[in-house]
Amino acid sequence: MNTGLPLEGVRVLDLSRLIPGPFCTLILSDLGASIDKLEDPHVGDYLRMFPPLKGGLSGRFNALNRDKRSICIDLKQPEGRAAVLRLAARYDVVVETFRPGVLDRLGVGYEALAKANPKIVLCSISGYGQSGPMRQRAGHDLNYIALGGVLGMAGPPTAPPPVPAIQLADVAGGGLWGAVGILSALLAVGKSGRGRHLDVSMCEGSLAFLIPDLGNYDASNVAPRRGGELLNGVAAAYSVYRTKDGRFLSVGALEPKFWAAFNQTLGRPIDLSELIAPAEQQARVRAEIQAILETKTRDEWEAVFAGTDACVEPVLTPDELEHHPQHKAREMFFQLGEHKQVRTPFGRPDGHRPPPQLGEHTAQILTEAGFTPEEIAVLKKLKS
Repeated sequence: MNTGLPLEGVRVLDLSRLIPGPFCTLILSDLGASIDKLEDPHVGDYLRMFPPLKGGLSGRFNALNRDKRSICIDLKQPEGRAAVLRLAARYDVVVETFRPGVLDRLGVGYEALAKANPKIVLCSISGYGQSGPMRQRAGHDLNYIALGGVLGMAGPPTAPPPVPAIQLADVAGGGLWGAVGILSALLAVGKSGRGRHLDVSMCEGSLAFLIPDLGNYDASNVAPRRGGELLNGVAAAYSVYRTKDGRFLSVGALEPKFWAAFNQTLGRPIDLSELIAPAEQQARVRAEIQAILETKTRDEWEAVFAGTDACVEPVLTPDELEHHPQHKAREMFFQLGEHKQVRTPFGRPDGHRPPPQLGEHTAQILTEAGFTPEEIAVLKKLKS
């Protein structure tokens, strides 16, 4: 499997649970890394049993954990901690999502891991980071994007900000930034021979997505407004419109040539000044466009705009994604046994293994690391 992929030969020990860490290691896996998922022997990754289930496992767990192996070790027992430090010599990367300080208290923090393996990279993904007054504060995705300013930019100003459709802080603020940090750290290890501890804050990772808007704030000294900026609700040329059948079209005709093509296709007069018109006029233009788009269904409009260069696309629902010609041509979806899977952008649709059962590969992984059958039997019996 994974022959010729850029991270072939890189070994990752994944101590994480739920979404942020597993998404991070899914990216690394699709790039060719070998992922061994270290789980608590009692319940394992909590995500395993979140409904809905398929094949006895959570749909989310199945999606995030293909190609990974599962090893069960009880970190609360001294024998378990010693085993992890012994295993660390075989890995390039460790990923964890505990609250700051937990690994240190268990005796398997960065200093202990680096003593066992000076080249190791430890990636710690947490809500608010390893330092600061909120380092121990509990939180979830919605809290992180709220404190990071992203939630405050969403939705119309006349209603509360809507809950996003995805776990943005988990997947992008934590998982994606974690993968970027790991890749850069591995490059540095190749130069210096020394590992490092990466501190990934999901709140900070989300806040970073506001860099362009905060640049505007610095230039204008006018704070960005929810529903009041060009790209978050003001522009009629950058909006979502309802169609005759109650579905939706996305319109992103921001540049003059796209706005001209869009209006020409609608049979509406071309007025390029509308692109920079004040908010009141934008509302009037939006109402005119809405009235036109309500005369046909979404699929009818998709056919009309198919031959144009107007930046108009249908708003697809999750059940429509795998059937769209673009996603089919790019093989974004693939079947893995009974599971429908989605590749990451650098992944491929073949050569994968199904997600692991809890502790399925414990003996195999320990044997590879040189543990004797007697040592493996002791570790398997540990119960805190």
